[in-house]
Amino acid sequence: MKIHEYQGKNLFRKHAISTPDGIPAFSVEQALDAYNQLNCGTVVVKAQIHAGGRGKGGGVKLAHNRDEVKALAKEMLGMTLITHQTGPGGKEVQRILIESGANIDKEFYAAITLDRGREMDVFMVSTEGGVEIEKVAAETPEKIIKVWINPLLGMKSFQARKLAYGLNLTGSAFKEATATFMKMYACYQTTDASLVEINPLVLTEEGHILALDSKFNFDDNALYRQKDIAEMRDLSEEDPMEVEAGRYYLNYIKLDGNVGCMVNGAGLAMATMDIIKLAGGEPANFLDVGGTASAETVKNGFRIILSDENVKAVLINIFGGIVRCDRVANGVVQAVKELGLEVPVVVRLQGTNAEEARTILRESGVSIIPAVSMKDAAEKVVKAALGE
Repeated sequence: MKIHEYQGKNLFRKHAISTPDGIPAFSVEQALDAYNQLNCGTVVVKAQIHAGGRGKGGGVKLAHNRDEVKALAKEMLGMTLITHQTGPGGKEVQRILIESGANIDKEFYAAITLDRGREMDVFMVSTEGGVEIEKVAAETPEKIIKVWINPLLGMKSFQARKLAYGLNLTGSAFKEATATFMKMYACYQTTDASLVEINPLVLTEEGHILALDSKFNFDDNALYRQKDIAEMRDLSEEDPMEVEAGRYYLNYIKLDGNVGCMVNGAGLAMATMDIIKLAGGEPANFLDVGGTASAETVKNGFRIILSDENVKAVLINIFGGIVRCDRVANGVVQAVKELGLEVPVVVRLQGTNAEEARTILRESGVSIIPAVSMKDAAEKVVKAALGE
């Protein structure tokens, strides 16, 4: 789960991480009230969407007086903001952040996330703040300083000092940065975050360390014990189909292709998408129905897949370990009959009760294309999507 910048900064404040004063606004009137409350000359008006690159897209601008705040609020609220992370369709701006301006001397990057390869959290900083960190990693990786944190020991002060030293900080700024990094890790841990990012983290002309941005991703599996954070969820920022899938406990991610996929198990789902690509096709989604898929689960999965108008064919690839293939087959037949499918469906079922499942499909009277191997299934569904 993701949250907005202003919500992330509220979490920072709870952990004593310095950020500029700011107030969210959902209307022009609220923006003007926020400006009055901040009582400062220059403010930053920032569009609040779940995507980076807002500045380049016109979603972050300075305002020096009340009239400029009013004009920018009118301009941003309701606009479709397009960035490198939103895709060509962009995202509608429904809220903005009015924030006190800062006198910036230097910009840095700081982030914590999980390094799955090392099975440890990794804390990264760079002197190249305010730009896309992916570009820095690709072109000048030596400018990213990393420390790995043992989960049994937690972050130690010497690691925070190493990061601050890597940013070439000295004196009181060095001490502030060290303290900020320790607080960031505490925030990361206590909120069950999977990512905490500040870009930019700045050194002000007054010599202080300030978080000018915030980005949080949270572990969805831990939200049951983070009720305050779960309440920050903004469903309007999420894909409606992904939200709908979540209601049925399905793991769904929309992609740009035309071959719908329904698979049990994330590993098999990834392998299925790979083999579709090898066969010359493009997957339209990632959909993991889980290890205990039932007829109802399959039907709901079909409904979600087919709500994507780009889908021209569907591949069902099930390995029956815990889940029984005959149960899945009944779900497929039920879904095809109830939903009146108009796209070709290729089905590969292997494992527990696979033979019974094939009999159910064969005797159902519905139009389904059977497949034995994954290669066979991928080739058939790609041809079907092309109308061959």
